[in-house]
Amino acid sequence: MQVISIYQVDAFASRLFAGNPAAVMLMERFLDDSLLQNIAAENNLAETAFLVPDGERYRLRWFTPTTEVPLCGHATLASAAVVMERLEPGRTEVVFESASGRLPVRRTQTGYVMDFPSRRCIATAPPPNLAAALGAVPVEVLTDTFNYIAVLKDAQTVRALSPDIAAIARMDRAGVVVTAPGDASYDFVSRYFAPAKGIPEDPVTGGAHCALTPYWAARLNKTALFAYQASRRGGELVCRLVDGRVELEGACVFYLEGKVAI
Repeated sequence: MQVISIYQVDAFASRLFAGNPAAVMLMERFLDDSLLQNIAAENNLAETAFLVPDGERYRLRWFTPTTEVPLCGHATLASAAVVMERLEPGRTEVVFESASGRLPVRRTQTGYVMDFPSRRCIATAPPPNLAAALGAVPVEVLTDTFNYIAVLKDAQTVRALSPDIAAIARMDRAGVVVTAPGDASYDFVSRYFAPAKGIPEDPVTGGAHCALTPYWAARLNKTALFAYQASRRGGELVCRLVDGRVELEGACVFYLEGKVAI
């Protein structure tokens, strides 16, 4: 039997029950993939992050309840909070080695800043059933290889969507990002639906903002943007385009800390 530390953290949130919850589990080594997947399914959160110390750095993998993914923003943010607040208090930066390469995260006065690869968006013909699945007609459709990105006319349309999740699950991409120019103080808003990955709607999605940041930076002619993901829980992100990469900044709140016996 192994005893593994587990933390549940609300990422991209400044209060409990907001942002995107992630489980972070510290291990001496990665267990078999099938066991990691079972643990993630048991946790039943959008993402479980598995951390393995490797010198000054940590190796990091992410699993949804149904599959391993190549990049996860909110679970990386949560992992950084675990390292800098619980495992090595006072540490101001950490580097994660992952399937998406080297991911540095540094502490700020109000949270943490992640340095992620950007995703290039390419205009594409709308899939025949996209508008029907969303219940709204996009003004533009793009793809970043992983997802379709549907640009809608305004923020209220994004907020009011009640899409056909089963229809989205049948599409030939992992998920659908919807986005529009922002309202209130936000430069843009978004939502993300990924039922094919076991996530009907993700509360706050770092990976999606790796594509949304360069897209909106070009449209708005600015490299620093304030974004809102308009899920039920909701989450705020500061997004910056820096030397062709994307910086995502947000805060974290600890919800649960304990042990798992496997």
